[in-house]
Amino acid sequence: MADRPFRFATAMLSDIGCTRTLNEDACLSRAELGLWAVADGMGGHHAGDVASQAIVAALDDIAPPESAGAFLAEVQARLQAVHARLRAMAEEADSAAIGSTVVVLLAFDAHFACAWAGDSRLYLWRDRRLTQVSHDHSYVQELVDLGVITAEAARTHPRGNVITRAVGAGDVLDVEVCQGRLQPDDRFLLCSDGLNRMVEDAEIAAALEAASIDEVASHLMELSLSRGARDNVTLILVECHAAD
Repeated sequence: MADRPFRFATAMLSDIGCTRTLNEDACLSRAELGLWAVADGMGGHHAGDVASQAIVAALDDIAPPESAGAFLAEVQARLQAVHARLRAMAEEADSAAIGSTVVVLLAFDAHFACAWAGDSRLYLWRDRRLTQVSHDHSYVQELVDLGVITAEAARTHPRGNVITRAVGAGDVLDVEVCQGRLQPDDRFLLCSDGLNRMVEDAEIAAALEAASIDEVASHLMELSLSRGARDNVTLILVECHAAD
C-alpha cells in the first residue's frame, strides 16, 4: 500500500428516490483495492435488484491484483460470468431479461480504467473541467450521435429509459473500456441515470469545484430529491491524492 503513488477518498450515497417502491441500484466502494462500481437494475424487467446486487457481489470478491491488465481482465471476466448467470436465471423464470447497467472505475498505480455497459456514467473533474468519461449505451444517445436530437432533448425524450447494452441482456455482453493516467486532485463521479436525469452537467461541475466530496455527494443527492427524483439515485465520489 505504501508503494502506491495515490490514495483515495470516497463518498457514496444511494436513495430509492421519490416515486419508486424498491431501490434496484447497487454500489460498491473498495478504495483499498482501487475499485468502485454502480449498477442500475433494469426496473422494467423481472428482478432488477437481483441483477445489480449480483454484479456488486461478484466485484466485491476480487482479490488484490498483480497488474493493471490482470485487474481489468478479472473485472471483465466477473461481469461476463454474471451475465451468463442472469441469462440462465431469466430462461428458467421465462423472463425476457434479468439485467442491470454497470459502470466500474479501477485504479492501479498511476493509471485508471473505466468499464461499462448501459447508461450509468463515469465523470472526471480535472483542472476545473468536467468530462463524461463513459458514453451512454442507450437509444437516445444513438439519436444524439446521429444528430437527430440534441443532448438537451435527450434528457426528456419519452424513450430515455431504453438502453442498448446491459449485463444479463442480449446473447453477448459487450463491455466498453477506456483508460487513462491519474493526476493528483482528480475527482471521479460514478452515478446511475437517476442522478443525471435530474441534475445537469453544469450543476455537477459547479458542485465539484466548490465543496468537499462529502458535501458534493450530499448536495447532488438533495438536488435530485428536491426535483422529484423519478428513479433510484446512486452516486460515488472518488478523490485522488498523491500518496506523499
